[in-house]
Amino acid sequence: MCLAIPAIIVEKKDNGLADVDILGVHRDIALDLTPQAEVGDYVLVHAGFAIEVVDQQFAQETLDLIKQFPELAEQE
Repeated sequence: MCLAIPAIIVEKKDNGLADVDILGVHRDIALDLTPQAEVGDYVLVHAGFAIEVVDQQFAQETLDLIKQFPELAEQE
């Protein structure tokens, strides 16, 4: 099973990467599939790539669901 996690873009970098916040953890991800994404946007992240821009409500509902399963939130 694959899982895409919502993240908020904190910083866009010149090399097509972005720094995102996922439940308080910062990661660099690739924006190749979502070049329209901007700082402050929520994106679904899978395998180091932003695969879709989503709205804040969807992102928050998904994050709230993930938080109900601590074993999912604690895995890296």
